[in-house]
Amino acid sequence: MALEVGKERRQLADVVAERIEQLIVDGVLKVGQALPSERRLCDKLGISRSALREGLRVLRGRGIIETSQGRGSFVAQLSGHRDASPLMHLFSSQPRTLYDLLEVRALLEGESARLAALRGTQADFVMIRRRYEEMLVAHESPKGLDSQEHARLDHAFHLAICEASHNPVLVHTLQSLTDLMLSTVFASVNNLYHRPLSMKQLDRQHSKLYHAVIERLPEQAERAARSHIHGIRDSLKDIEQEEQRLVRATLRLEGWS
Repeated sequence: MALEVGKERRQLADVVAERIEQLIVDGVLKVGQALPSERRLCDKLGISRSALREGLRVLRGRGIIETSQGRGSFVAQLSGHRDASPLMHLFSSQPRTLYDLLEVRALLEGESARLAALRGTQADFVMIRRRYEEMLVAHESPKGLDSQEHARLDHAFHLAICEASHNPVLVHTLQSLTDLMLSTVFASVNNLYHRPLSMKQLDRQHSKLYHAVIERLPEQAERAARSHIHGIRDSLKDIEQEEQRLVRATLRLEGWS
């Protein structure tokens, strides 16, 4: 009899763990975020406190959550950052990777924008609008922001659209590329945002993407997302060519001196 009771407890713990895992997969609970209080979780999930604790123990064993003194339980880093860091270093150290990643971004973000236009809820659109307006305010700031802050705001806007796709695999795939994506966004804003014409072009592209998504125009949203990424790629290539011409001209000038 005791064996059967133990078996039932293990099954209940697995069920509780799976329900919390679903909240993580769906993006309700995010990496690094503290879990709600035990009382709130019990109320939301309709379970006892002992069942919750058993489920949390299962999640800790799987490496899904971590618990620390004073912080409570929170969602663990899920992307295997420690193991991936050498690969991330190799990627980020190669200039060509910038364009490879922009190709991937065009594919993934085009599809996420299409799905966001089809599946996005009003709550999703509120979040997208909030991120879009934060970006506009930053661009119009008379003092201006540094490139890293521009990169963060740019990334937050695109991530909000991706989350509105309601495709957890797509969201987590893009989140696993966060470090590399931020490096490409940083490269973009560092080279483009201090150029008035480039900045206006980026603002127009973001505007088209934003309106296509919230107006539920999936094909236009996909085109706008891809066009935006391709525009960044083309602008960065133009800047590279300008720099190469400047180097050649400087070398010729030095050769005559």
